[in-house]
Amino acid sequence: QVQLVESGGGLVQAGGSLRLSCTASGRTFSTYAMGWFRQAPGKERDFVAAIRWSGGSTNYVDSVKGRFTISRDNAKNTVYLQMNNLKPEDTAVYYCAAAPSGFVPTTRYEYNYWGQGTQVTVSS
Repeated sequence: QVQLVESGGGLVQAGGSLRLSCTASGRTFSTYAMGWFRQAPGKERDFVAAIRWSGGSTNYVDSVKGRFTISRDNAKNTVYLQMNNLKPEDTAVYYCAAAPSGFVPTTRYEYNYWGQGTQVTVSS
């Protein structure tokens, strides 16, 4: 069992930055791939970024490449999403998720555990 708690969301102007954190409970955190997803009002929950259990491989949706960076610290059971040059279209609830996978899953169906979400609002 893995429990996930996100933090770091908020209101920021376009062009600004935020860093989201997701802390996991459980001793098996380091064996899970971790991902970030986001869901805007009335839309599906979409993939944003993911990182392999070792941190050696990452994957991003095209719209955030070059602006967002996912990283993890297995000693702290925490995964991060550094978001730079934020745009109004990045506004959404952001969720972290854990997948028992040795790869870098990009679909929500591959993730077993989810956090409660944190709101990110980017004003123009």
